[in-house]
Amino acid sequence: QVQLVESGGGLVQAGGSLRLSCAASGRTSSDSAMAWFRQALGKEREFVAHINWSSGNSNYADSVRGRFTISRDNAKNTMYLQMNSLKPDDTAVYYCARSKFSIPTTRGADFSSWGQGTQVTVSS
Repeated sequence: QVQLVESGGGLVQAGGSLRLSCAASGRTSSDSAMAWFRQALGKEREFVAHINWSSGNSNYADSVRGRFTISRDNAKNTMYLQMNSLKPDDTAVYYCARSKFSIPTTRGADFSSWGQGTQVTVSS
């Protein structure tokens, strides 16, 4: 079993930046892909970004590409999401997730471990 704990959320003005962290513990020996998802109030959960844990290759939702950067620190078993040029539409609870597979996907159903979420609020 893998435990994921997010941190780094908060309140920021539009145009500001935040960095989210996701620390993994437990059975983290495999090179499973990881991702960030988010869910705004009253909306469905959506994919934000994912990363191939071995290669570091990443991909992003169109809505965040060019503003967000996903990265990982293998030694610390920690994943990050650097969020710049934040917009009010980025307001959501952000979740990190660990895939069942090494090749990252965008489907929530492909992810077997989830964190508890961290709130990001962007004021206009």
